[in-house]
Amino acid sequence: MNCSTSMRFSAVATCMFVLASVIAPQPGQAETTWHATAGAQNGDMATQALAFLTNELWVHAGDSVTWTFPTPEIHTVTFLKPQQVRPARPGAGGGCPGTTPDGSSFDGSTCVTSPELVNGQTYRVHFPTAGNFKLVCLVHPSMTGTVHVLPLAENLPFDQAFYDRQASREQAELLSDGARLEGLGTATAQRTSEEEVTAGIGEIVANGGGAQIVSVVRFLPGTTVVRVGDTVEWTNLDPETPHTVTFGAEPANPVPPLPAGIATDSDGVEHAVLNSPGANLHSGFLVAAPQERRGLPQSPLAVNRFRVTFTSPGTFDYFCALHDDLGMVGRVIVHK
Repeated sequence: MNCSTSMRFSAVATCMFVLASVIAPQPGQAETTWHATAGAQNGDMATQALAFLTNELWVHAGDSVTWTFPTPEIHTVTFLKPQQVRPARPGAGGGCPGTTPDGSSFDGSTCVTSPELVNGQTYRVHFPTAGNFKLVCLVHPSMTGTVHVLPLAENLPFDQAFYDRQASREQAELLSDGARLEGLGTATAQRTSEEEVTAGIGEIVANGGGAQIVSVVRFLPGTTVVRVGDTVEWTNLDPETPHTVTFGAEPANPVPPLPAGIATDSDGVEHAVLNSPGANLHSGFLVAAPQERRGLPQSPLAVNRFRVTFTSPGTFDYFCALHDDLGMVGRVIVHK
């Protein structure tokens, strides 16, 4: 072998060694932090995408995922133990208990949950061991996802750029559905009667990672004009998100109705009488019945309607006690 040939062989061998060292998994490989979001909204906050975007991730053992919460609508990032009874909210009975610190590790042996986060806050979860883990939001039961944690020896199918594109597409599709649903909510009220109001409308969609929700948090139409003695009826057409019809002061506890002056009609709908603008009246939660599941008792009928008879003229402003900060307000104008 001459000198020139020897030098070329040495250069090729060196290049192959460097290339192999780049491709081969390295012991003690530094963890990667992946990024996703929890929730999205349109410009006027009327349409809320109650979804993890994207809601299915493949990461390596030792990696972390950071979720950003970009909207004022509250969400949690929660990983429960297998078969764990779902708590009502973070810190409620049956929880972790309580919330767990940012950067907590989850391997399936104990649950991990963020607080209710909003407006650009973030929460990071570390995944030390391989496994397939369900992601949920404790505020919105059908807001779910999956994190697949693979051993280091396995290649990951996607990179962060793919997840960013996927999240952008999912967000656009959900918000587009919201625009369609807003028109449907208005049309449904109008074809029912002149005194009918849709109190929110939404849908649940599924993909390979879990389920996502789109909710229109608006009274449709926003203004209703009636005469003294007329009765206005509100119906929540959202399959999961609760709303309220609240006149006057915001109640300390929005779940039950204010009992004064509320009767129940023969079809089971609560019916109140409002005598003057500014009087306090609260419907409690208007919400669809839970989804039926085999092996569980049948759920009761939904409490998703509320009626009010107006006995005096005036302008009666009202709001949803859960979503007024998102612009869910309405008005009833009562003429003589």
